[in-house]
Amino acid sequence: MSRPHTAMRKIRDVLRLRFGEHLSLRDVAASLQIPFTTVSDHVRRATAAGLSWPLPDGLDDNGLDAMLFSSSERPTTNRPVPDWEKVHRELHRPGVTLMLLWLEYKEAFPDDGYAYSQFCEHYRAWRRHLDVVMRQSHKAGEKMFVDFSGHRLPIYDAATGEESFRAELFVSVLGASSYLYAEAVASQKLGDWVSAHVHALEFYNGCPAILVPDNLRSGVTRPHRYEPDVNATYQDMAAHYGVAIIPARSYKPRDKAKVEAGVLLAERWILARLRNERFTSLAEANVAIKRLVAWVNARPFKKIDGSRASLFVEIDQPALRPLPPERYELALFKPAKVNIDYHVELDCHYYSVPYIYVDEVIDARMTASTIEVFRKGRRVASHLRSYVKWHHTTDPAHMPESHRRHAQWTPSRIIAWAEKTGPSTAKLAEGIMAARPHPEQGFRSCLGIVRLGGRYGAERLEAACTRALSVQAFSYRSVESILKNGLDQKPLPGEPAPRAHPRHDNVRGPGYYE
Repeated sequence: MSRPHTAMRKIRDVLRLRFGEHLSLRDVAASLQIPFTTVSDHVRRATAAGLSWPLPDGLDDNGLDAMLFSSSERPTTNRPVPDWEKVHRELHRPGVTLMLLWLEYKEAFPDDGYAYSQFCEHYRAWRRHLDVVMRQSHKAGEKMFVDFSGHRLPIYDAATGEESFRAELFVSVLGASSYLYAEAVASQKLGDWVSAHVHALEFYNGCPAILVPDNLRSGVTRPHRYEPDVNATYQDMAAHYGVAIIPARSYKPRDKAKVEAGVLLAERWILARLRNERFTSLAEANVAIKRLVAWVNARPFKKIDGSRASLFVEIDQPALRPLPPERYELALFKPAKVNIDYHVELDCHYYSVPYIYVDEVIDARMTASTIEVFRKGRRVASHLRSYVKWHHTTDPAHMPESHRRHAQWTPSRIIAWAEKTGPSTAKLAEGIMAARPHPEQGFRSCLGIVRLGGRYGAERLEAACTRALSVQAFSYRSVESILKNGLDQKPLPGEPAPRAHPRHDNVRGPGYYE
């Protein structure tokens, strides 16, 4: 396609000022208000085509365009032509650039090889003839594109033969080699989404640098052009495997062209070929899908040598990072507020955290086996997960010092200690604990009552407890009030006062009988 007349007129002005007026390249660029590099390119092309000023008579715009721009696309027969397919593959390797490949080419052909600019132009001209999928420029081991297919696979009930549900097809594609992975999952929910990623990474036997999902709700909580919010569980899985998540931008199809091509392949060569099969379980369906995935990956390319499988072995596989020693365990995240008893309620069970975080909001990470509690990104507590509803899991280290001492006591031990003062003290302690919903809630009162013996003496304390029992006053404050007011030294209500004999001269004393 020839260039517009205005562009060709600008090129003629460049040649006139440079060859006719002998201006410098920078002066030509300043005069015509075009980039210096553009002027330099036009002059270089004209020199290579043997043009000067004035131009030959009868040379119109089409002829000038053909001389300047079409000749570079025609291979020069007396120059060695690089293996463009090899160049294309090498560019996928980390750190490999066209400059490096040109230098290696010039080392092999120092005298006859193309100049760097011609090398690049010839490569780009060759690349334009490839499929759109193959023109994508992705570094080896850099990106893994993931998405769900728009079509689903029916799963039937083995007993009735009726359709039970429709399975989703998860698809992932590696950027450089287009190596495909597909798996049928029950839904697009978070658990299925994350587990499919784990299986894909294990299929590739390595980790890429970047995951590129679409803005699916399971992966991206809030889509945004610049700062999308990634689901906490999805981000946790990525951290476990040491990969970054960069969601495709909304309404930017080129960001996810690779996986869309992979989804199209999966729909044409997997779902379409299974349209007449009747599967009664996901496992049965995935056996068939695995077989067809291997066939798709081994299928030869049309315009270049090799297949997805061979490119994966050659390019992507060596660049992938190794998998971690342990498979990722699905973790759910939940914010929770620490109650006044320094416990948080998670899935109908209470777990302790250090008491200093009372009334603060924490983040809980819950797996099938563990509970971890984080505050501002720092882990402050960890417990084995319990599935006993409405019970407590308490770490003594999380208690205040006073609570920690009380935790070593039991109701029987409290009563035994109170018995050292007297039976009434023991009976009062037993009554205090029986009056509470949980005996532990009465420990503090009982310990306080026993300690009153150190201030008032065991005898007075026992008397005070006897009085408290008589009026059903089962509290520390009642016993303390009795002792403070000296009521322990007065007769109990309803008890007759002791009779004293009156002093009289007619009453004989003990000395009379000596």
